[in-house]
Amino acid sequence: MKPDLSEPMQFIQSSPFAPWIFLGLSLALGTLAVVVFFRWSKAVDQLATVTQALAKAQTRDGLTGLLTPRQFGVELEEALLRSDFKGGAVCVLYVDVDHFRLINEAYGKDAGDLVLQEVAARIKGCFSENSAFTRVVGNEFALLVSGNQLVGRQAASTIAEAFVKPISHESWQVHLTCSIGISVYPSHAERRNVIERAATAMRSVKVLGGNGYAEYDQHGANEVRESASLTHDLRVALERNEFELYYQPKIDARSLQITAAEVLIRWRHPLQGLVGPDKFIPLAERYGMIQSIGRWVIEQACQQAMVWRQQGLRMRIAVNISGHQMRQDDFVEHLAAVLAQTNTPAARFTCEITESVALEDTTATMQTFDRLRVLGVHVSIDDFGTGHSSLASLRKLPAAELKIDRAFVTDLERSEHAQYIANTIVQMAHALNMRVVAEGVETRKQRDLLVDMGCDELQGYLFAKPMPADELGVWAAKDHGTAAALFRPSLYLDTTPHELNDH
Repeated sequence: MKPDLSEPMQFIQSSPFAPWIFLGLSLALGTLAVVVFFRWSKAVDQLATVTQALAKAQTRDGLTGLLTPRQFGVELEEALLRSDFKGGAVCVLYVDVDHFRLINEAYGKDAGDLVLQEVAARIKGCFSENSAFTRVVGNEFALLVSGNQLVGRQAASTIAEAFVKPISHESWQVHLTCSIGISVYPSHAERRNVIERAATAMRSVKVLGGNGYAEYDQHGANEVRESASLTHDLRVALERNEFELYYQPKIDARSLQITAAEVLIRWRHPLQGLVGPDKFIPLAERYGMIQSIGRWVIEQACQQAMVWRQQGLRMRIAVNISGHQMRQDDFVEHLAAVLAQTNTPAARFTCEITESVALEDTTATMQTFDRLRVLGVHVSIDDFGTGHSSLASLRKLPAAELKIDRAFVTDLERSEHAQYIANTIVQMAHALNMRVVAEGVETRKQRDLLVDMGCDELQGYLFAKPMPADELGVWAAKDHGTAAALFRPSLYLDTTPHELNDH
């Protein structure tokens, strides 16, 4: 009887090679099982690796290795619950790195990231491994410590000390400060807003210039809210034409002729009235509005200078330039375009730059100085005497003028020390072929002392307060007869481009 070939198993069993066939099948199945097992194990390992990476991403900041804000919130909630059940206080410190934007502008984002990593490492090194510490966003951090206000203040002081040593890299070095806000649970805040109130306390420090710490209080919170409201209004002030320019004359110390006018910006707020630059310029710098406002000031001032020239009133205009503008790549190009559009000679335009900004040894700032030199505008070092200038550092700058800080002028009549400093500044400036302007002159005695020292120009309430443009000619004509005869061109010769000193 022939085997039924339609039945495979019967055919295999009836074959004389059946044992070998079954052995081959067993080996094949075993090999397949081994392959499947190893692939399954590898997949399990890969899944575990991915799971661990995801878990780490959910709990650790990718740049600094600190806790993520979400994980920090979990640990904060646990600490607050322990406080509720066991008693005791919990402090949250909110830390902001002051002027961090300047680092990115001057050295680039990679340098900024390195700074954030170093800041995180320094602060973390000041506390135990069990401390909860997070990077909230950007250059803002939060720290959780157990204890009352005293513990919070001690922690804030420790953090501030960690910023004292400069952060150095191959091609740059930065000196940092920080602003710290402290919120204490349960005395300062409820569980839902303990971080928010620490951040509010930090912003109250920022309003005062940074580099310090403060505990949350309602008065400070109100100031922060007012600042936030003012910032909101500031964002639309330019498009609503709420800014106004005022002009304060500079007077030649010997001829008493008007040689220049410093341009001063004011904000006509719809509710608060006339707001001074001391209130809104820091906000504009902090929140990235200073570039557009600064451009507007230059454009309006040059337009006004053109009108005055047509009226026969010949003088320089002096505009305050912020550090943010000095670090903008297109600042000089914009200035050159405005001067050309308004037919304003470069020699009739002065950039007033504070001493601290002038001495910034950054690539962007020094390149801007070099471009200003080539353009031919004059540079005035404002608020001179408050920083750490030296003859060597001043020789590096294409400055034609120094302005003695008003603090020294105010004390001239009663302080020999102030007289000594002012006289030293005058002699040093003249040795460098610079002219000297004294601002804040309010009395005849101050004027006489400055003239005796050899000061070149004077500015202050003794002569005139800042005034709108249309009042300047009227004021001059009223006090001095014919206004056109009182005004004179720049006392400076046209600028001849020269190389900056490297040493």
